[in-house]
Amino acid sequence: MTGKAVVIGLNAAIVTVSEDLPKILVVPQAGASGTTSESWDALPFGPFDPLRHRTLDIGLRDWVQEQTHLQLGYVEQLYTFGDRGRNAMEVNEAGAHVVSVGYLALTRTHESEQEGAAWRDWYQFFPWEDWRDGKPAIIDQTIAPLLREWSAGQADASPEELSRGKRRDRMRLYFGLDGVQWDDEKVLERYELLYEAGLLREAARDGRRNAQATHAGAGHDLMIGLPMQFDHRRILATAMSRLRAKLKYRPVAFELMPPVFTLYELQRTVEALLGLHVHKQNFRRLVEKGGLVERTGKMTTRTGGRPAEQFRFRREVLNERPAPGLRLAPSKSRAVS
Repeated sequence: MTGKAVVIGLNAAIVTVSEDLPKILVVPQAGASGTTSESWDALPFGPFDPLRHRTLDIGLRDWVQEQTHLQLGYVEQLYTFGDRGRNAMEVNEAGAHVVSVGYLALTRTHESEQEGAAWRDWYQFFPWEDWRDGKPAIIDQTIAPLLREWSAGQADASPEELSRGKRRDRMRLYFGLDGVQWDDEKVLERYELLYEAGLLREAARDGRRNAQATHAGAGHDLMIGLPMQFDHRRILATAMSRLRAKLKYRPVAFELMPPVFTLYELQRTVEALLGLHVHKQNFRRLVEKGGLVERTGKMTTRTGGRPAEQFRFRREVLNERPAPGLRLAPSKSRAVS
């Protein structure tokens, strides 16, 4: 029996923050249908060549530089994505099976475009994740009604789901419905629930039967957020979840900051990533008393208004305690549903 060839791929979710928007670097590709009229963005990616690259990390950096002319700084491995059918080119099980190793990378680059690539606001792909101006309207107007309809369905539900109300519980827990508190870290769980419910363009592309039925019955186009090639939106959701969680126990936010910054600029960067407003006084107290920053003795008017004091990151904090992160609580006026 001949086995199917396996190719190791490398994917990078490269994140920056510019003008209070968290952005990712994408490389536009031909759409899943193979036509240019349906062009979906993709994360930078390429195969791992063990003859050319000594390590996966080196391979990733080489592919990113080749595709985007960007040299990566902070990089960490996320997860290995190997589900059968995850690559849309694997139609009818033809060709090699692609197993991708996903990475999260952070950069201070604020240029609007790199050669062969472009920066995109990550909330274009996940519009339900940005709560900085309150609960996104798309949740109550579109997502919640469709999920309630799906959770009440029985045709494609397992006996366990029916007996335990599992679909309903997941819907409430992940999207903060019916009085449940919103959890900013459950980005991946929300994406996977929408995919399972057939409410994303990727679900229709992948031939999920419930996606086709939903499309035909509800009359909408399954465009809840922009789609991405292959399972790249799932990889991006994984990166967002990891970064939001890591902000609270490691000082990764400073990888996105210039050498000198104001506390207001730092707060706005953190809020952009979390999709939530945080309490201003508490934030400043945590940052300063936690020893994460040090004063430069200089002032700036760059942020407008009165002159603001400038700070720099204290890298010594990395050696002073094991988890020097931002133990943040969202601003109550913005966090409630």
